[in-house]
Amino acid sequence: MVRIGVVGVGGWGKNYLRVLKDFDSLACFCDIDNEKIKFYSLKYQVPGYDNLEVMLRKENLDGLIISTPASTHYSLAKKALEYNLNLLIEKPMCINSSEAEELVEKAEEKGLVLAVGHIERFNPAVERLKDIIERRELGELLFLEFHRESSIPTHIKDVGIVFDTTIHDIDTARWLFKDEPYMVFSKLSRIIKDKEDTALVLMSFNKGKTAFLSSNWITPRRVRQLFAIFEKGIITLDFISQEITIDFVDKRVTPREKWEEPLVRAIKDFLDAVEKKGKPKVDGREGLKNVKIAEAIIESSKKNLPIYL
Repeated sequence: MVRIGVVGVGGWGKNYLRVLKDFDSLACFCDIDNEKIKFYSLKYQVPGYDNLEVMLRKENLDGLIISTPASTHYSLAKKALEYNLNLLIEKPMCINSSEAEELVEKAEEKGLVLAVGHIERFNPAVERLKDIIERRELGELLFLEFHRESSIPTHIKDVGIVFDTTIHDIDTARWLFKDEPYMVFSKLSRIIKDKEDTALVLMSFNKGKTAFLSSNWITPRRVRQLFAIFEKGIITLDFISQEITIDFVDKRVTPREKWEEPLVRAIKDFLDAVEKKGKPKVDGREGLKNVKIAEAIIESSKKNLPIYL
C-alpha cells in the first residue's frame, strides 16, 4: 500500500484527504489550523500535524501532496525532496519558473515522481475531445476558446487569476493542440482585488492555430466552458457537467458519457506512478512550461506587447 501525506487541508486540500482515504492511501496530514487538524483526524482516523518537519520525521511516507497557497509550494516541495518523497503539487507548481525548474531538476536527479495538479487532463469530457482531435473526426482543430468565470474566491490571497485559474486553460490548450505556443498577448485588469481578477489572453500556436482564454472573478455565476472549432464542426464542452455537444454541418449530436470525478483519476495516476516508479500524466516538466507561459502572460499585459516564447 502506498502511504501518502497531505500538506494543507483547507480549500482543495480536503478533497485530497477524501479521495486518498477511499484509495486506502491516506497516512497523515499537516495544516496550521488546529480546528481542521482535530476535525479531519477524527473523521479519517489518521494523525494530523501542525509541523511539516515533525510529520516527515515521524511518518514513513512514500509521497506527499502539497495543497497550500501557491507562494508556499516551493519551500514545502524542497523540504519534501530532502526526505526523498514523491510529490504531487497542486497547480500552479510554483509562482516563478526558476523555483519550478529547481524542483524539476532535483526530483529528476533523485529519481522521484513529481506530478502537478492540472486536473482538466483527467476530465473525461476533455479526454473525449482529445480522442476526437486525434481521430480527426471533425478534421483539423483550428481554434480553442475557453471561459472560466466565477465570483471572487475569498481563500486565494497570494496570486491573481492567471496563476490560479487561467493556468488550467494554458495547460489544456497545450495538451489539446499537442504543441507549444510561440506567442502570448494579454490584457489583465484589477476590478475588485489588489491582484488581477480578469484575464483576456491570446495564445498563438504553429500552423495558424489559436487559443483564446477568458477568465474572471467578477461574474456571479460559475462558468467552465470550452468551444473547439474544427474544419468540419464545433464542439462545446462543459468542464463541470462533462457534457459535450458536437455540431456537424448538418446535425447536432450530444454523446452521453458517465460522469467521473477528475480528482479520483488524477490521484490514481499519481499513486500508480509512485508504486510503479513511472511517469505521471502531468509531470514537473509540464508544470514548469505552464508557469513560464503564465509569467509571459503577466509580462505581456504589463508591457502591452506580445511576448514571444
